Amino acid sequence: MKISSPLHRLNGPAWALAALLLAAGCAAPTPKPAAVSETRHESGFVITEDLRVGTEVRADYERAVLLLQREEFHQGIALLQGVVERAPGATAAHIDLGMAYRETGDAARAEASIKRALALNPRHPVAHNELAMLHRQAGRFQSARQHYEQALALQPSFHYARRNLAILCDIYLADLECALQHYEIYAEAVPQDGEVSMWIADLRNRANR
Repeated sequence: MKISSPLHRLNGPAWALAALLLAAGCAAPTPKPAAVSETRHESGFVITEDLRVGTEVRADYERAVLLLQREEFHQGIALLQGVVERAPGATAAHIDLGMAYRETGDAARAEASIKRALALNPRHPVAHNELAMLHRQAGRFQSARQHYEQALALQPSFHYARRNLAILCDIYLADLECALQHYEIYAEAVPQDGEVSMWIADLRNRANR
């Protein structure tokens, strides 16, 4: 069975970065992490996990994603809690749960969920990006930078994480060289984001003072 996580989304809800498609099948007899492979294509990249899940788990996950997309976070969280209890090896479900907790302001549970995802798959770029966002919000800026950089080391085309790193360097770390480098890479990859083009011009002016 396959779980596919489309990870190239720049706009819209953050949890869309970790959305799954759960394939119906027999539930795994023992919890274990899913095997993960990655496929790149011109619009981004997809992380695919092999995982056996029951039809009810699949249905609950799909309902949870719809609830999160409608910003009905508490209802989505309730469903996701059931999903991760029955499919504890579904990395992206833990990530989605962490994202939903973050949206409700529950930073402690959000971090616990993301760390569970990283325990299952230390090389998951979305989990590193999410942990970086939590650490940035908590004022742990150097740790946030490390996790953004890890996300990009794992997936250089993860433009959402690159934008986040540039903002961190610009606003929170006052590292103008880092900020300009990543803004420019991001702007080349996502030229339709006119906001970042304005930030680059402003940053160049500040750097020349």
